[in-house]
Amino acid sequence: IKAPASISTGGHHCEHILFGYKSKFVMGIQQTSTAPNTAVLPKVVGASSAAFVEIGFFHPVDTVAKRLMSSTDGTRTMSEIVFKQAHEKPLGTRVMSLYPGMQFAVAYKAFQRIYKFGGQPLVYAAMDRNFKESFENTFGKKHSKTMMQATAGCLMGIGEVGLLPLDVLKIKAQTNAEALGNRGLFTILRQEKLRDLYRGAGWTMVRNAPGSFSLFGANAWAKDTLFNNNLDAYWKTFVTSTVGSVASIVVASPMDVIKTRIQNRDFNDPRSGGQVIKDLLKQEGPTAFFKGLTPKVLTVAPKLIFSFSIAQYITQQCEAALSS
Repeated sequence: IKAPASISTGGHHCEHILFGYKSKFVMGIQQTSTAPNTAVLPKVVGASSAAFVEIGFFHPVDTVAKRLMSSTDGTRTMSEIVFKQAHEKPLGTRVMSLYPGMQFAVAYKAFQRIYKFGGQPLVYAAMDRNFKESFENTFGKKHSKTMMQATAGCLMGIGEVGLLPLDVLKIKAQTNAEALGNRGLFTILRQEKLRDLYRGAGWTMVRNAPGSFSLFGANAWAKDTLFNNNLDAYWKTFVTSTVGSVASIVVASPMDVIKTRIQNRDFNDPRSGGQVIKDLLKQEGPTAFFKGLTPKVLTVAPKLIFSFSIAQYITQQCEAALSS
């Protein structure tokens, strides 16, 4: 938000910029011209609304994937792993058991979508202004844009570690609810050590950096290679997002499994990430690095397209309402 750009001494004329919109007040009548590329409010509303709708549809699938990745007992059935204590309960109870930790999930997903979808284009724009020539000299003019998009995504992925406490609590609620008891968010933040909530921060950055690099880089590559950056139909956006999403999930899967196992342990479990890897390789073998990959690949592409579409639609409606 910027301060008033100009205010007339007579009080009849005022021009300011609010959330990226240039507004002019003349004799009490507001006249607004939009600048959608820099507007903040519509992006916040669109991304957060998309996050809420996304959680309602895809939180159960995410819960299933997290529980499969966290499972180390080969004697349990699939139903026992997925539904835990509710595996013998009626269907409705089993379905509701896939919605644990909603307060953490809503907070985490809203902040994550706003941060990642809204921040990456800003980082890319800054890189384009300041480092375009360097990227062109290093990667060539044809691939420089893709590499800048990927690098901007990588930086945003590393910075996403700031949201880790909400992600930790969400995963614990999905896979190890006993560690949380019946405590709420603020009670947990008050009682637990902050460093425990940032457990696995290093592994999270190691997982997010290549994952976000692949997500935005592969997406940009697909746009350029397959469609020459001409996305004039919805199905083209679906294809490019699928390429980016699948690449991101496959590349980040091993680190995602380690991160999930570090985060879902009891708060007093002292094992390091290295020890978790040793135990995994010893007890389950290297294929365990890709546990839960299939449900994630099958859902991440439609989830991303779904979320992106909702965000764009609501953003456009907000822009139209503010401009009028």
